[in-house]
Amino acid sequence: MPQLQRYHVRQESLCEPMDKERELFKGILLFPGTVFIVIPAIILQASGPIRWFCGKTFPESMIVVAVIFFLACVGASVALWTVLLFYNLGNGTPVPWAPPKHLIVKGPYAYVRNPMIMAALAILLAETLLFGSIGILIWAGVLWGLNTLYFALIEEPRLKNRFGDEYVEYSKNVARWVPRMTPWFPTRSSDRL
Repeated sequence: MPQLQRYHVRQESLCEPMDKERELFKGILLFPGTVFIVIPAIILQASGPIRWFCGKTFPESMIVVAVIFFLACVGASVALWTVLLFYNLGNGTPVPWAPPKHLIVKGPYAYVRNPMIMAALAILLAETLLFGSIGILIWAGVLWGLNTLYFALIEEPRLKNRFGDEYVEYSKNVARWVPRMTPWFPTRSSDRL
């Protein structure tokens, strides 16, 4: 019987990464798909003709293209980085129903508490410039406002409850939206995830 239990435990631990991957995949389809594709498409459909590159022509349009490229690359890179940190170090995902098991304070999280949303705002700003859409800019502002409320009223109390003093120390040293000039490191080296 002990052999059977050992096999069962081993089998269970093998299934966990697959569940994490499935939850991550569902979250990627749901959140970025809605935030970056579905809602902007509805806004663009409702707002009339697209003003590519804010209506600029060559050579001014090249400046707009460079800014779009920069914002999109930085936003996508930071978003991917944060997802990988949650997945690899936190042993979870960015989606609320499969959160990380460990508090992440490395990488962009050493500078600001919500780099994933800041990355999303950078991507939406790139879309605003690409399509010349004030509607997408307003959507970015709404997304920021909704997330600010969600973080303050729901997520931060949950994080404080889950991680205790570790999160309290982190939130005292790292701001929600304004990045630090230098990275913050926890006082205990065991906390550096």
